[in-house]
Amino acid sequence: MQQNNPENIGRKPVRRVVIAGGGTAGWMAAAVISRILGKTLDITLVESDEIGTVGVGEATIPSLIQFHQLLELNEADVMRATQATFKLGISFENWRAPGEDYIHSFGLTGVDHWTAGFQHFWHKGRQRGLASDFGDYCLELKSAQLGRFAHLPNDVMNYAYHLDATLYARFLRKYSEGFGAKRVEGKIDQVMLDAASGHVTGLKLGNGALIEGDLFIDCTGFRSLLLGQTMGVEYDDWSQWLFNDTAIAVQTELMGEPVPMTRAIAHGAGWQWRIPLQHRVGNGHVFSSKYMDGEEAMQILLDNLQGEPLTQPRMIKFKPGQRKQSWKGNVVAIGLSSGFLEPIESTSIHLIQRNLIRLMQMFPADGICRSDIDEFNTQVQREIAHIRDFIILHYKVTSRADTPYWEAARNMEVPASLQHRIDLFRETGRVFRTEGELFTESSWLQVMLGQGLTPEQHHQSADLMGDAELSQFLGSIRQKIERTVQQLPSHQAYVQRFCRAERPS
Repeated sequence: MQQNNPENIGRKPVRRVVIAGGGTAGWMAAAVISRILGKTLDITLVESDEIGTVGVGEATIPSLIQFHQLLELNEADVMRATQATFKLGISFENWRAPGEDYIHSFGLTGVDHWTAGFQHFWHKGRQRGLASDFGDYCLELKSAQLGRFAHLPNDVMNYAYHLDATLYARFLRKYSEGFGAKRVEGKIDQVMLDAASGHVTGLKLGNGALIEGDLFIDCTGFRSLLLGQTMGVEYDDWSQWLFNDTAIAVQTELMGEPVPMTRAIAHGAGWQWRIPLQHRVGNGHVFSSKYMDGEEAMQILLDNLQGEPLTQPRMIKFKPGQRKQSWKGNVVAIGLSSGFLEPIESTSIHLIQRNLIRLMQMFPADGICRSDIDEFNTQVQREIAHIRDFIILHYKVTSRADTPYWEAARNMEVPASLQHRIDLFRETGRVFRTEGELFTESSWLQVMLGQGLTPEQHHQSADLMGDAELSQFLGSIRQKIERTVQQLPSHQAYVQRFCRAERPS
């Protein structure tokens, strides 16, 4: 009968939402649900002060700006509360080869023609000796290089933030509680299930309290207590493409002015991040335990710090991959509980917000149905696969063979979807973006060219320009960017004026 069929789930109305776990994912979930549906729902977040959060996701991408706009948050207020700085992209150092650097910025490069992307005209210009570096035609990239920033008219500057993840969760908690969300302190001792439907009915805490609900949001991090451990959703392991499985994180004093970009510095078996905030710097070393032991990785990190450590280094183990489902029954996993790639392109917070927006669009107010679950999971898998391919690209396309790690990365067999993109660009210079894909054509171009992948040909549209016309076309773009960047204040001066935060005591 229908009421006993877990595929139909009985269509029980959702009136009580329980969020298991706090941190960035938990409080982002509480913020969205309470802001949009707080008047119609009972929203409870369960977290324990005794359980730490990963809390190192301090670099973001521009989509977070739209998330804050949906919540009607004041940008300067958020930045002050989280000791935030601006981010225009990522500096990849030693990735293509030792001593060779490039920047993947958030900006669009050059001006496209309807028949062909800007890279074709740039490529022809390089052949004729008329073009400078590809990055010279991108406003955000040049601004990042020179350490400059400002909000510009018509939102022509694409940017994101570096922020303190712990302070961000604290800010969102206060916001959520203002819209009726309740926080319950306690460790989850047992997840209660309904024998007939297999759904979660409540969370029993260590103090004996029972928190009952209709829909449960799993924000328990790598433990995936509800979706993985309780609901038994299996994990797709992607370590055959993404070798890194360990991170060591440490905070240091801020030395000098914070730059408006994240630094990703490649080492022998991984890479080091450096993320400048207003009051300190977030640092870490992401590496593969197969190719480097923890003691050596720790020493590399400590030897390459700038400024005195403010915290003890913390080691974090992870498995790159994704749950086969992010929504099963009445459990939706948000954040690390649903999967994790690695932080190289700062996509973790983006994936949290995307799944929350997706959940709001499919919110089962009148009861959970199979079609919503299937559509949700299909969209999640499609989006994460695109991001996975983009991250693998950084390792596959390299000239490095100086260590076994880099040699293995360069020689690995990658997903067919990524291999097609690589072949297409190498053979034709073309890049096409799939509908709904996170990273733009410009992102793919900046990374592929930065990593040393050069197209063998260009579109014939570029051949129709004579030297004078092509030189004028390229020069006008570069000069406009140079004039704009020269008028920008320093990043530090702008932060001080726009969102200066009090130094924590």
